[in-house]
Amino acid sequence: MKIQAQVVLKKGREASAKRFHPWIFSGAIHSVDGNPTDGDWVEVRDAAKKTLGFGHYQKGTITVRLLTFTNQEPTQTIYKEKIGKAFYQRVIANVINESTTCYRLVHGEGDGLSGLIIDIYNGVAVMQAHSAGMHTDRQLIAESIREVLADGIHSVYYKSQTTLPGKTEKEYLLGMSVLPHVVMEHGNKFYVDWEEGQKTGFFIDQRENRKLVGEMAKGKKVLNTFCYTGGFSVYALAGGAEYVHSVDASEKAIDLTKKNLELNGYDPIKNLSEAADTFDFLKDKKDEYDFIILDPPAFAKHKDARHQAMKGYQRLNAEAMRVIKPQGIIFTFSCSQVVDRQLFYDTVVSSAITAGREIKVLDQLSQPSDHPISIYHPEGDYLKGLVLYVN
Repeated sequence: MKIQAQVVLKKGREASAKRFHPWIFSGAIHSVDGNPTDGDWVEVRDAAKKTLGFGHYQKGTITVRLLTFTNQEPTQTIYKEKIGKAFYQRVIANVINESTTCYRLVHGEGDGLSGLIIDIYNGVAVMQAHSAGMHTDRQLIAESIREVLADGIHSVYYKSQTTLPGKTEKEYLLGMSVLPHVVMEHGNKFYVDWEEGQKTGFFIDQRENRKLVGEMAKGKKVLNTFCYTGGFSVYALAGGAEYVHSVDASEKAIDLTKKNLELNGYDPIKNLSEAADTFDFLKDKKDEYDFIILDPPAFAKHKDARHQAMKGYQRLNAEAMRVIKPQGIIFTFSCSQVVDRQLFYDTVVSSAITAGREIKVLDQLSQPSDHPISIYHPEGDYLKGLVLYVN
């Protein structure tokens, strides 16, 4: 890889890099020797000019995303090596098996590739760049995916128009694929549309939490809010739920939920799927459901929005606690990275006080093993969930 510049840190600002945290913030930089453009590879040095590592440059708050922490310049094989390690980790964790054909292959900082997401959907890799450097290197990354997965992959789709500033085109970097595309997750089938769907097409991070819903839903009357493509709904029915009602503000999501119910052999009439605002839907409900799933989109995508977001989480949880039957179960989540576990927990406590119900925490949930959290990058712990028993 061609190194375009040297980024020199201020004295005393090298500690986080020495602890293998991949982000170099603009305020820590003393000087930039060279004239790098967004996406270039740069060398990062401490104030004594000792090399700390190499990474991608991009003007902004996070100016460098370190991908190595040695004084050895990276070579063209860096992506193949890191993707190979990530794949092996998924094999060891038994994420990839006969009953599951979709998983996250690369989870950004958790796999030492800050700014890169790769999800696998039954032979198709969907790549999403969150940095200019990953965008610049996208073709090399696609080729590395093919080298690592070999016959396990036939297409690589690039989708970063919502994660990068400026205009980026959605495109197949390798191969092509026919949509809709069916994947399996713990034996349940789902249509995935990575071209038009949210994120990379499916929320893989809820896989084990969906499985837990299935294990607890037998005989229950279930409400799945913010259902997207009906993942939790299918699992609940597979687990023996009496019926599931699925709600999402998006008509497209509801259409796909219905298709996924039919794909798995469930009656889309008995199991109502409705395009509606969740708060509006809950207004006239009382004692109809004994199992409610609250999996909203990120209410806060940056710190400035956090206060308002907590009001939203508080209101949503209080409303669900109000309407659920006694001895009911609530699965409640936050996927906002800027909302930490304690803040989310405290907000749910506030909801319980507002609702005036007796509530116990049965379990605390997180993201699965193919969304690893680097011990040096705690910001990667973004998915938080609670299983609540409401009396």
